[in-house]
Formats: sequence, C-alpha cells, structure tokens
Amino acid sequence: MKVLNNDELQIAEGVLLKHFPESLKVYGFLHSMNKNKPSILEVVVDNWPDFKVIICRPDPKNKRALEFKKKVSYYSMDEQVLRKMLADENVIDWHTYFLIGGFDLSHAPILKEVSAKKNVNSRCCSLDHLMYLPDISCLVAPEVDSDLESRISSLDLSHTELVNKHWKFGGNQKSIMKIKNHISNFSSCCITDDHGQPVSWILEYDYGAIGMLFTLPEHRGKGYAKVLICSMARRLHVDRYPVYCFIEEDNALSYRIFKSLGFTEDPSYRAGWFEFNFGG
Repeated sequence: MKVLNNDELQIAEGVLLKHFPESLKVYGFLHSMNKNKPSILEVVVDNWPDFKVIICRPDPKNKRALEFKKKVSYYSMDEQVLRKMLADENVIDWHTYFLIGGFDLSHAPILKEVSAKKNVNSRCCSLDHLMYLPDISCLVAPEVDSDLESRISSLDLSHTELVNKHWKFGGNQKSIMKIKNHISNFSSCCITDDHGQPVSWILEYDYGAIGMLFTLPEHRGKGYAKVLICSMARRLHVDRYPVYCFIEEDNALSYRIFKSLGFTEDPSYRAGWFEFNFGG
C-alpha cells in the first residue's frame, strides 16, 4: 500500500480519466483535490505507478474528518487485488462505522465476504444508476426566457437550513456541515422567487457529481429542474469537471429528466452504497 502525494495525485487523475464512467466518483475526488478544494481524504493505492486499486479514505491526520460521516470510495481494475486491499487492516478501519459509496455493484459479494470474515455487519443502503453527459454538446437544454434567466443564481450559506430541511439525508448536524462545505467550496445553482428566496436548487458534491436536486412543491411543474441541471452542467464543463450524477433506482422521475437532457449510462453498470458496523 502507498499513500499518494500531490504530484502522484495528478498522475492518478490522468489514469482514471481513461476508465470512465466506472471511475467517475474517485476521479471526481482527485480532480477536486488537485484543484486545491478542501478535503478530509487521503488516497492510497496497491502499487505505484501501475496500480490496480485506488481508495479514497478519511485522512487520520485531518481533525475535520471527525465532523463528517466516515466514507470510503474506491475504483478497482482487479478483483483479487481489491479483496486483498480490503482485508488489509492498514487500508480500512473496520472497527468503526463507515460507508462505501458508489462502488461497482458486481463487487458486493467481495464486500460481504471480507466483512463477514471480520465479523462486521453490512447492509445495502442504495442502488443507483450512474448517469453522465459524454460531452457538453450532448446536452439537450430547454429554452429559458429572460425573466427566468434573471432568477438563476447560486446558493449561499444563509440557505443551508433550507437545503438541509428538504434533503433526503439531511436533518442532522453532520448534514448541515456537509451542505455548508458544498455551498462554500463547490458549485450550486438555484432559482429564486420574487423575494429572492430559493424555490428550486441543485448542488455539486465534493466528488464532482450533481445532486440534492429539489423544488418546493408549490413551484413544481415549471421545468425548473431541467433548467438547473443544464446550468450546472455548463458550470462544471467550464471548470473541466465531468458532468454526472447518481440516481436511485426507484427514482423514475429523475431518471427520465436526466435522460431527456442527454445524459446516458452503461446499462451493465450499477453503483451501490453499503454501510458497515452500523447500529453499534
């Protein structure tokens, strides 16, 4: 195992670029780190420079890591190497709660096998489509009149409680910290009402994906979601981020919206989220 330094993170980003869409989440983390965005992660590989597995994990030297839910992300090109890395006590701390998010669902048996050998409980939290925009030219953007255009803005920290209230995974102190981090350091878009208050919004996660899309019930049916997705896609393209998102399998409405805007997916690929050591 090797912990990557700043120069090596730049090289690893270039390698992951060749493995889209499966590598998108880990690539997004590295891209943000290489653009000097705030991060609580460190990145480890099985071998350097010819790595087969790359893992983003909480940096034990970063005190801020305690403020957020403990999360791990990885990209693997070799299942045997992945199994060995996951089993290594120096790679992942299996003694506390953590979540592995956005992994290739075909790796679920490996995760269950390793966790069972360590007497750690596990459960699936979410199964998602990974939707991505191959190129900005693929974006099928709706027409926007001048009035609506004038009401497209960015979120600020005063909107944290509003986003937290309506986010599916919000409602607690750690989610507030997460939203504040996203608003302060990453892109966001919102549409405001006549009083300048957000009625629809979308944010960029720290791994570059777009999400937390929400429109207040009384403002739905006006096409706001499509307008915001396209606005964010253009912003991310300017910042040289890939444009992608994860959509839960039971969220048919969001799937149809992103599909209609030109987003696509690899039909053979599904992303999973697993929790470990929960309830203890």
